[in-house]
Order: sequence, then structure tokens, then C-alpha cells
Amino acid sequence: MAERAKDEKRNQNLMNLIKRVHSVVEKDDIEKQRQSQDSIGALLGNRKENLIREVSIEGMYGEWISVDRAHMKKYVILYCHGGGYMTGSCQYARILTNKLAASTSMDVLSFEYRLAPEHPYPAALEDAMQAWNYLMLLGYGARDVILAGDSAGGNLALALVHKLKEEGRILPRGLVLMSPWTDMTASSKTYQTRAKVDPVLDAGYIEQAVRSYAGDQADLKNPLISPLYGEFEGFPPTYIQVGNNEILLDDSLMLHKRMVKANVSVKMDVFAGMWHVFQMSPFKKAYDAMDKNAEFIYDICR
Repeated sequence: MAERAKDEKRNQNLMNLIKRVHSVVEKDDIEKQRQSQDSIGALLGNRKENLIREVSIEGMYGEWISVDRAHMKKYVILYCHGGGYMTGSCQYARILTNKLAASTSMDVLSFEYRLAPEHPYPAALEDAMQAWNYLMLLGYGARDVILAGDSAGGNLALALVHKLKEEGRILPRGLVLMSPWTDMTASSKTYQTRAKVDPVLDAGYIEQAVRSYAGDQADLKNPLISPLYGEFEGFPPTYIQVGNNEILLDDSLMLHKRMVKANVSVKMDVFAGMWHVFQMSPFKKAYDAMDKNAEFIYDICR
């Protein structure tokens, strides 16, 4: 009992720290917010054992992250970064892409899609399709690609699969989603039930992000904006990770439910005491979660 109380106290201290760090990053000036995130990425996203190679994807900046040792070349991970569609970059994403490359021993490609509000929907989706087509031109088959993303990047990954399906194209081998934002209607109960404990997100931030990205789009239930409302029949195997202390908890729970109903091979882990994209944090549970991502990827690549 005493040990459990000690763990809960440690976890609460961690959440308080995350809240303080996040309050520094969240600024009214969106350019300063983007710069702050890049600074955090530069501080926490470097791993000496990994190699970073810059690439131009038809004029769009991208990065290949690779482990500096013999590793698997057949499969590749295409990574969509988070940031509410308003912020985020390859540099900020390195906090996760480096961990993903290290845990899977696979090459990871991240890309800098255009950001809102300067570039609202469908700019990010168009850029994601450009990154997908780039991999196909390099000689990868769709079934050689694992699509991954966090938060808004999880939204983008799901929207890309909906778009590929709509066009009758072959879908990726699998999906790995960390705290995916699946529903821009913001109608779920966890916006209220987790409001006081979520150290990262709040309803005001989500409202700003929706307004910036969806703009004048009347239908927030468009599956390319809110992937939750799409048809999931035929979707590839999917793994979802979410913290139970985040307002987007229901976004994952409802996605899992809809995928199960559509007979998708889907697995979800809800991490007790964790927050939005906790995998970015430098502690054991975050690394364990990345190892679980790797286990799922190995399993579907057999």
C-alpha cells in the first residue's frame, strides 16, 4: 500500500513537471511556440548512436533517422509529427523518431508538412500523400511501410489511410498511433472528466487547433478531418497507445471500438497515470511503451 502511494506521488510530481514545461512552450505567439518546441527537440532529441540524413521530398523538408549499425532495410516507418497541425517539425519529432528507430532498428522518415493557420486543411494531407508517393518512387511497396504518428500526427496518419483507401490504393502494412487526435468535434466525455488532470492539453487549445486547421470546413465529421467517422473495413493492423489522464482518452477508446466493429486487427494499451504523448518523456515507462511499439511492428512484419 505504501509503495503504491509512493508511485502515485512520483507520478503526480512528474505530471506537475510536465505541466510547468508545457506552460513554457505554450505561447500566444505561434512562431515563438514553434521555436520553443524546436529548442526542446534539439535538447532532448539527439542520440549519438543514430544518424540523421536530410532529404528534399519535392521541395518539402524531410529527415531519415537510422541507427548507426546493421539494421533492417526491407521495412520503413513513415512518421507524422504532432503539434495540433499548428506546430511541430522534424527536429521536435526527433524526441520520438530517434526512440522509434532505436527500438525497431528500422529507418524512420519524418517530414515537415505545411502548418495551420497559414496552410489549413487539406495542406497537411496533401503533403502526407507527397511523402507516401516519395517512398513508393524510392521502390518501397505499400506493404513495406508502417505508418506512425502522435496526436495530430495520429490524425494525419489515419486520414492518409482513409485517402489511400478512397483512391483504391494499397494500404500500409500497419499503423502505430500515440495519443491520436481522432475527433475534431470535441464531443467526448473525457474533455470534462480529464480536464483537471491533463497536464498538456485543454479544451481551449483544441478549439484553437480546430479553428486553425479546419477553418471554414462546415463538416467536422469529414473522415479526412476527423478520421473517427470514416469507414474502417479493410484497415491495416493497428496499435494504439494512450494515457488515461488525457482529455483525448475517448478519441482512442472510440477509435478502438469502431475498428473492432469493422473487424480490424487492433490492439490498444491504456497507460495508467500517463498523459498526452508521454512517450516523449525521458523515463522508463516511456521507453517501455516504445518497446511495445517495436514488438507490434515486429509482429506484423513477420
